[in-house]
Amino acid sequence: MYRGRDMKILITGAQGQLGTELRHLLDSRDIAYRGTDAHDLDITDEKAVDHYFKDCQPDLIYHCAAYTAVDKAEDEGKALNQKVNVDGTRILAKAAAAIDATLVYISTDYVFDGDKKDIYTVDDQPAPRNEYGRAKYEGEQQVQKYLKKYYIIRTSWVFGEYGHNFVYTMLDLAKTHKELTVVDDQYGRPSWTKNLAEFMTFAVDQKLAYGIYHLSNDNSCNWYEFASAILADKDVTVKPVSSAEYPQKAWRPRHSILDLSKTKATGFKIETWQDALKEFLQIIGK
Repeated sequence: MYRGRDMKILITGAQGQLGTELRHLLDSRDIAYRGTDAHDLDITDEKAVDHYFKDCQPDLIYHCAAYTAVDKAEDEGKALNQKVNVDGTRILAKAAAAIDATLVYISTDYVFDGDKKDIYTVDDQPAPRNEYGRAKYEGEQQVQKYLKKYYIIRTSWVFGEYGHNFVYTMLDLAKTHKELTVVDDQYGRPSWTKNLAEFMTFAVDQKLAYGIYHLSNDNSCNWYEFASAILADKDVTVKPVSSAEYPQKAWRPRHSILDLSKTKATGFKIETWQDALKEFLQIIGK
């Protein structure tokens, strides 16, 4: 369990999809924390962060705050992407190091180009091909530069109860369309925020070796297969389409399946994306 009930926990991005999931998990365990969002704590303001850290002296920071608009990050959101994902992460890492706190940083499969036919291990060299992936990788480097006590957890294709995500998008589109087209040449692993939040706390609780971990649900699929599973009992036809037929501003990795063996070796039980999706759909009553 936590090292004493008085461990001071700070969550950045506490109102976001993952931050909200994490708050609910800690609440269910009766564990105290401070949750901040951009209004309470601007992580890109070094003075404000230093002041906040001196004041509340966290032992552990779950860094869930991020700029995640992948396509916007290519142009209109480029500066904000850099500011939040790189500068904000550097400021937090330095502040955490100054008080010997542990930082948990959430990263992404987009740090990889997706050109490899095999799965990506924690030791594979990142080579991001879009601005979001580049910034998140730079964030990883900032964490490693300033801290010894850190967990970098890369995840992919995130869905959950508390935010905008692919599952909700598909369910919404199915209400107004008889036919949907979804790309079938991008492969990865869906990740339920509930399982991600559970592993974030597991890493700390079990005092796992610091470093990089991958966490997604088990088994892999393409987006068309994922959409088909989401809409299996809905009156809608899902048709496959190639990425070339569905151009997006930001490059999407074609094959970014994260290797989960290091995470599995910790004893953490990872459920399949199919089981996770089934549970999730039951929870939201869809």
